[in-house]
Amino acid sequence: MRSIIADPYRVRVDDLRIRPMTTEDLAAAERISDDAFYELDVATHVPGRPRPERRTPERSAAWVARSARFLESDPGGSWVAEDASGVVGFASSARREEVWFLATFAVEPGRQGAGIGAPLLEVAVEYGRDCPRWMLSASDDPRALRRYHRAGLRLHPQMTLTGTVDRSTLPAVSGVREGTPEDREWMDELDRRLRGGPHGPDHDSLADSTSLVVTAERSGYAYARPDHLAVLGARDATAARTLLWECLARSGDRFEIGHVTSANGWAVEIGLDTRLSLSTSGFLGLRGMDPPAPYVHHGALL
Repeated sequence: MRSIIADPYRVRVDDLRIRPMTTEDLAAAERISDDAFYELDVATHVPGRPRPERRTPERSAAWVARSARFLESDPGGSWVAEDASGVVGFASSARREEVWFLATFAVEPGRQGAGIGAPLLEVAVEYGRDCPRWMLSASDDPRALRRYHRAGLRLHPQMTLTGTVDRSTLPAVSGVREGTPEDREWMDELDRRLRGGPHGPDHDSLADSTSLVVTAERSGYAYARPDHLAVLGARDATAARTLLWECLARSGDRFEIGHVTSANGWAVEIGLDTRLSLSTSGFLGLRGMDPPAPYVHHGALL
């Protein structure tokens, strides 16, 4: 792919300036992200699934806190595009040992297709250029998918299971406990085997808005909220099933299992057995690796 990077700290494409993101840009980036993804969610809404909603103030604050951590852990991975009107797009990425991932990438609605996204993606990709593995979770936006394809990523369809859990189908679960920060070391080692790198500093972001459950024998973990599974990794399908059953048992009125690839059929089976509805939603983009399994990735932290 042609690189536009002449100076890694200041790149000009016509009247557009691409520069590293700073903490002062976080509020504008969050607004652009919320506007862009809400507009896309409305346009691609699947009947039967919950109507798209804008972020609550709590979710917006969590987004800003997560992005601020990227600036601390990976200052070379987050970039903004700006013109005379201000920030009009951004991309955030991170490296975790052998794996680079694109956390989020958005252009202001009404400015998409105007040559803003391509240079942003190029500088983010440059940050992970020497990582042997790449990951990103993509929406159904055809323009973004073409960019990811041209960057050399293979696109794997993602499935989503959502609805009200039929509690009569839930089995009794044993061998799980609440997770603690002391579990992170072995969880990171498991993530190295599954995806090529640990979650490392991203555990703090996951812990901000979800609860952690782990298997007693340290064979798997899951971060989840009452309304959705955030991420699940396990040594084998038996441990993965146990953790997912536990998350479903803790669910509220509705629950969503998103970002499921075909390599993780065990999650589809459990979701259907509990009467959740199945649909497709976006793609997992990968380079240098196959879809991790047993593993349900996080949308931003992968």
